[in-house]
Amino acid sequence: MTISPGENFDVLVVGGGPAGSTIATLLARKGERVLLLEKERHPRFHIGESLLPMNMPLFDELGVAAEIARIGIPKYGVEFVSPYHDEPSTLDFSQTWDTRCASAYEVRRSEFDHVLLKNAAASGAHVIEGCRVTEVKFPGPDGVVAQTIDDGGQHQQFQAKFLVDASGRDTLLANKFATKTSNKRHHSAAVFGHFTGARRLPGKAVGNISLFWFDHGWFWFIPLLDGTTSVGAVCHADFIKDRKTDVTSFFKSVIAMSPALADRLRDAELTGPATATGNYSYKSDRIFGPNYLMVGDAYTFVDPVFSSGVFLAMQGAFFAADTVTTCLHKSKSQAEHALRAYEANVNRALDRFSWFIYRANRPAIRALFMTRGNPFRFREAVASLLSGDVFRPSPVHTRLRWFKGLYYLKSLPAWWSGQPDRGPDARRSTQSGLYQP
Repeated sequence: MTISPGENFDVLVVGGGPAGSTIATLLARKGERVLLLEKERHPRFHIGESLLPMNMPLFDELGVAAEIARIGIPKYGVEFVSPYHDEPSTLDFSQTWDTRCASAYEVRRSEFDHVLLKNAAASGAHVIEGCRVTEVKFPGPDGVVAQTIDDGGQHQQFQAKFLVDASGRDTLLANKFATKTSNKRHHSAAVFGHFTGARRLPGKAVGNISLFWFDHGWFWFIPLLDGTTSVGAVCHADFIKDRKTDVTSFFKSVIAMSPALADRLRDAELTGPATATGNYSYKSDRIFGPNYLMVGDAYTFVDPVFSSGVFLAMQGAFFAADTVTTCLHKSKSQAEHALRAYEANVNRALDRFSWFIYRANRPAIRALFMTRGNPFRFREAVASLLSGDVFRPSPVHTRLRWFKGLYYLKSLPAWWSGQPDRGPDARRSTQSGLYQP
C-alpha cells in the first residue's frame, strides 16, 4: 500500500492480532482514517487457539462468523482431569446461566488472525504488514509520531491524532514508559507443541478443550480442525528455567508426569520441536494516557488457564473503539470520563477471571471444577465464567462471590496454622469435598 509522505491519520493501531484488527475494523467503519501496522506478515504462527462462547456475538458484529465457522472445530465445553479425583469432570457451555451462547471454536491462530486482519482492510483500514514500530513520540497535545522499519530495511515515519497499542506481548508503550511489571503472585511460563494422532474425546465433545492438572501446574489439550492437537504445560517459571535437557526432551518428560495426558498422547507424534516461553503474567501500571490507550495483551496478560486471552482482547477492543471515538470528537472532560470507564471495564473483567486463575492449582478451587453436584448453582456460575460472561451484570457474579466467601472461611484454619491452601494436594480430595483445602 502506498501512503503519501506526511499523510496524517486519525488513529494509528500498532499490532494486527485480534485486538488490533478488531479496533481497526470498528474505527474504520465509524469513518476514522485508520492505519494498522503489523510487524509480521499473515498468516503467522501464534499460540492461544481456544475461544470462548462470548466471542460469538463479536464475530457476528464484525461480520466474520461464517469465516470463523469454516476454520474452527466446535467447542461445547471444558473437560477437567485431576490426578486427585477418580473421574474427569466436564462443564458444558449449555449449563451457563444465559444459554444463548452455548458453544465456541478451537482455531489455528494463523488462520483466525488472518481472517480478522483481512476484515479490517476490507472495512477501510489501511493495513501495512512487515512493518515494525521502533519508536513512538508524543510531540504535542494533538498527536503521535511513529518511527518504523519494514522487513526490507526501509525506515518510515507515520503521524496520527491517537495511538492504540495493540502490540501484544511486545508491550510497546509499557516498555517505553517502564510501566510493565511481572506478576509476582503468578510467575509462570509455558512449554508447548503440536501433535498428530492424539486421542480425542468421543462424539460431540471431540472439539472440547481438556485441562489436566499435575504437580507442577496444568496442561492444555486443544483439538484443531486439521487433525493436529495443541498441547502445552503452564508451570512455575523456575521449573522450566532449571531444566537440564533441550526443550523437546523436557516437554516429553513433563507430559510423562500426567499419566492421563500421556495416555491420550500414547500414539501421537510431535509435528516439530517444542517451544518454551516465559514472562507469562504481567500488567502495565496504566492503560491510557494523553492520545493513547492500550488494548489486549499490550496492557496485561494472565495465565491462559481459562482461554480468556482472545475474548478479553476483542471485547476490550469494542470498548476501546467507542472510547477512542469520544477522545477524537468530544470534549476533554468527556474523553477523560470515557478513558476511565474503559479502564474500569477492562480491570473488572480481569479481576473476575484472575481471582480464580491465581488459585486454579489450589485444591479447594480444583474441587469446584471437579464436583458433579451443583450446590448454590455454583456449577452454572462457573460454566458462565468459563464462557466469558464477565463484563455485563449477571446473577453469576453473586454466586461466584458466595463461593469466594466460603473459600476464605474454609481456608482460615490453614492460614492460622501457617499452612495456606496452595500447591499440589497434601491429601487426596474427593468429588464431594467441594471446599476441601
